[in-house]
Amino acid sequence: MARVASHEIVEIRCKSLLNRVTSQRMPFRWSINPYRGCLHRCTYCYARRYHTFLDLNAASDFESKIFVKVNAPDVLRHELSKPSWRREKVAIGTAVDPYQPVEGKYKLTRKVLEVLLEAWTPCSIVTKNAMIRRDLDVLAELAQGPGCTVYLSLTTLDEALAKRLEPGTPPPRRRLETVAELVRCGIDAGVMIAPVLPGLTDGPGLERMVEEAFAHGARFVDWGVLRLDEGVKEVYLDFVKAEAPRLLPMYGRMYEGAYAPSEYERRIDARLSKATESALANRAGSRPEDAGGRLLPKARKDPLRAPQAAQSPVRRPLLPLQLQLDF
Repeated sequence: MARVASHEIVEIRCKSLLNRVTSQRMPFRWSINPYRGCLHRCTYCYARRYHTFLDLNAASDFESKIFVKVNAPDVLRHELSKPSWRREKVAIGTAVDPYQPVEGKYKLTRKVLEVLLEAWTPCSIVTKNAMIRRDLDVLAELAQGPGCTVYLSLTTLDEALAKRLEPGTPPPRRRLETVAELVRCGIDAGVMIAPVLPGLTDGPGLERMVEEAFAHGARFVDWGVLRLDEGVKEVYLDFVKAEAPRLLPMYGRMYEGAYAPSEYERRIDARLSKATESALANRAGSRPEDAGGRLLPKARKDPLRAPQAAQSPVRRPLLPLQLQLDF
């Protein structure tokens, strides 16, 4: 066990790395997470609740006790060598960011990518961190081989707001520049606008993120609305109470459960779908092509969550959708 600044890094050995995903909300069957806990400290992170499975809290423990699966590459190599492995796509970073700061020392994500390439297994990656540029070489090989898709996550272009919401992450502009560099290297990369935070990031800046994503060469834009599971809800609402207390009544109405009302989600979907179609049309016609002559994909709603079942209309009135706070 090593202590770095105010954070505790706990090196562990895992018995298995491939996680079979059984939730019908997720459109993939396998995931990999080399780390538990995250130094990005995003207030809204849904992975906070997973720390409670370790008898730790979802607040300070999630941000300060980072578990590192030091034998992850060797375990994965063994799992992928089994005759039963069918080379299905593997999602990396579904719990915590695989390129959080500790990756700079341990390089587990890079080693995992190398093992996936050896086993000719396609993958997808979700990250907020520009550190992914370090691995452009192996990512390009995966893209040219079994396949690789990268999602750079954005919540806002407002750097001051981003520092409050996700204090351990690179600035939004650096993430957009990272998308541009990945695409230039032939990697299928785009922007995931997630989570959309009611009252904080659902103002006009939402459409601007779509415009900026495509201006930086994004191959796609995906999105998803805030989800507040038990444990996460307490941490996030503490943030709202401290930074934007006038929003608390709205959140009380919207989040009786983990998900926002379906009406709100439909309105976000409509806005971002329209913004995407407009951005693509302005870029190069109604079915734009990139510099290589390939048709650009259309908007894709949150690939990490399958559509919810139909819900009864929410009858409680919501506050205006485009409320934007001045921090």
